[in-house]
Amino acid sequence: MKNRADEIMAQIKELEDELVEEIRKKEKEFFYKIEDKKIKFQKEVIEEGKSMLISSIKYLSSFSFLVILTIPFIWMMIIPAIITDISVTIYQAVCFPIYKIPKVKRSDYVIIDRYNLFYLDKVERINCLYCEYFNGVVAYVREIAARTEQFWCPIKHARPLRDKHSRYDKFFDFGDYKRYRAELEKRRSDFSDIENS
Repeated sequence: MKNRADEIMAQIKELEDELVEEIRKKEKEFFYKIEDKKIKFQKEVIEEGKSMLISSIKYLSSFSFLVILTIPFIWMMIIPAIITDISVTIYQAVCFPIYKIPKVKRSDYVIIDRYNLFYLDKVERINCLYCEYFNGVVAYVREIAARTEQFWCPIKHARPLRDKHSRYDKFFDFGDYKRYRAELEKRRSDFSDIENS
């Protein structure tokens, strides 16, 4: 039997699907289309966008000196991001087949496409490359962790979470020890929604 929380989650899923459709409409609004995973803009749009480019010096000079001083701290973080990326990829390659968990497709999370936009200067492109890689790795790691959590400890928190991961709705309610004991084996291997999509 579905409870009110399940109904709300179903509504959220419907809204997420609606949001994806609205985002697809942006392709027409900004005159691009995606063909074979490549983004193609209309020639006139590219020319107009390039005419508005600013120099990297002008771009950097729009920031305060203190902001510029923080750049090495930002870029230092690329090392742990790369190490984490490699580590979780190895982890899921070794463990997920043993746990019978469907592997997370890295390319669904680490999407590198913004750095190549024609209206960005060189510094903006490098910044975009960094951000899209770093945030993609974080999303990729989160999905691997979510699937792992579903296998090992699928119990919701007592307090509401600010942002739930993709597997959270499959978890047992906090304190529901009867269902936990009765359905744990079934729940920890319930990845049918991923396998069927």
